[in-house]
Amino acid sequence: MEASVVVFYILSAFILVTGALAVTSRKIFRSAIWLLFCLTGIAGLYFWLDMQFIAAVQIVVYVGGIVVLIIFSIFLTQQSGKELPPPIRSSAVFSALAVCAGFLLTCILLGQYGRFRVPEPRYDYGGPDMSVSAIGTQLLSTTEHGYVLPFEVVSILLLAAMIGCIVLAIKPKSDEK
Repeated sequence: MEASVVVFYILSAFILVTGALAVTSRKIFRSAIWLLFCLTGIAGLYFWLDMQFIAAVQIVVYVGGIVVLIIFSIFLTQQSGKELPPPIRSSAVFSALAVCAGFLLTCILLGQYGRFRVPEPRYDYGGPDMSVSAIGTQLLSTTEHGYVLPFEVVSILLLAAMIGCIVLAIKPKSDEK
């Protein structure tokens, strides 16, 4: 087994374990920290795939933006140290069955249609310019091959995260008698 395959399996296992811990943890702050590790692992996977710009965007937008906002909103709530309620068993069984069915369907479709050949990277061809400045220019371009719409969607995502933090930070009114 090649070293790159071992690195891929290690990164994948790290992402899966931390993602599962983020979902199953009973403490909300610990869930946010596990989410931070999961998203950092995904950025590591992008670095491993030699996509430095996408990895940097992953770190800046999700790890640096979304998770930090989630952690700040947790600290602003009055119930940040309390445990989450236990999951309802019937929905947990249904969720497990749905995940198993989705996994089985994905395996069948990948076995049927998937071709997993990774081409060797070629840096000496006359392909597109992959420098960060060229990517930034294309991100803000309004031409046919510009990406200004996804750039704006990311800004709306950050705005929605900030609004969610504000909503979570609002203290609930106590019942006055």
